[in-house]
Amino acid sequence: MRPEEIAAKALESVNGDRYKLSLMVAKRTSELYSGAKVLVNVDTRGLKFADIALLEIAEGKVELDGIIEAEK
Repeated sequence: MRPEEIAAKALESVNGDRYKLSLMVAKRTSELYSGAKVLVNVDTRGLKFADIALLEIAEGKVELDGIIEAEK
């Protein structure tokens, strides 16, 4: 899937709210950087954490509620 398609699908998953999407990507990227397990089956060697986070959101593997709960 092309990067534009992934971004569009991720944006659809948050009902077009780009601010919510940016918050989700930032929080999930931080989790991945801290050692969280990748939730999608892709070769991550050439991907940045933000790309992985966006893909996870696009595939519905990550929700904002789960990210907020993980911080508590």
